Amino acid sequence: MSGAAPDVSVVIVSWNTRDFTLACLASLPAAAASLGWDAWVVDNASADDSVEAIRREHPGTRIIANGTNHGFAAANNQGIVACRGRYVLLLNSDTVMPPGSLQSLVAFADAHQRAGIVGPTLLNPDGSYQTGPTPFPSLWTETLSVTGVGRRLTYRGYPSLLARRARVARRADYVGGACMLARREAIDAVGLLDESYFMYSEETDLCRRLRARDWSVWYVPEARITHFGGQSTRQVRTAMVLELYRSKVRYMAIHHGTMRALVLRSLLTVILRSKRAIAELRPATRGRVPRVRWSDLGARES
Repeated sequence: MSGAAPDVSVVIVSWNTRDFTLACLASLPAAAASLGWDAWVVDNASADDSVEAIRREHPGTRIIANGTNHGFAAANNQGIVACRGRYVLLLNSDTVMPPGSLQSLVAFADAHQRAGIVGPTLLNPDGSYQTGPTPFPSLWTETLSVTGVGRRLTYRGYPSLLARRARVARRADYVGGACMLARREAIDAVGLLDESYFMYSEETDLCRRLRARDWSVWYVPEARITHFGGQSTRQVRTAMVLELYRSKVRYMAIHHGTMRALVLRSLLTVILRSKRAIAELRPATRGRVPRVRWSDLGARES
């Protein structure tokens, strides 16, 4: 590849989200405004004609077509390694970026030279607040999350900060992986996403590693991105619920030690089993909660 590196390379991982991916790509030129940019789609063996449709409708997009589903973290890493932008935007396929939003993120990062990650406000399709800056997980927040108590006490995006507390730019523990602008220099310093997370928690882990090396993570509310959410994972909901909690246990083991990870694993197993039992008593919810065993929340089989 010749020529100067672009300001930003956009890396999108897709899996059977053809129409969303096409809409996401279509939003990028206006979002980038005057920036130099390129787009990379890493497709995890979609069966919905995604690759062909992208080649047809967005011929300038670079495509890495995997023969199997490599997982979200590994696929993002493929894009990060292949692209050359001084920033890398890790962007979910089920997002739409408004005009100027990418330029706003890059401008903020340019003005804050130790910003390793910069993230926007994520909005629901109806324009309401979805998530913003989020504190690092703990046993307490994870318990409130899985029981649903946190959502009932605050809002459905718990443990992310409430909208009224997310109105100004601020340092964050981490920002949502649906849209993260990463400085190339920072990624080179701390390494790629941890591929032992098939999906979920990989962005939290990356932000934690960056902060441990004195890079900062920033939330920029002026950049507002629509996130439809769950368009890939809902296709295999039961498997993804297990991936979610397996990743949470792994994160806890890496950053808080084996004992707390075992406590979390036990709590998750008991709570999910209880929720399953309750759901089975109600015809409308029967089968919605997966059957969970202790072994399901251990290391993922390769």
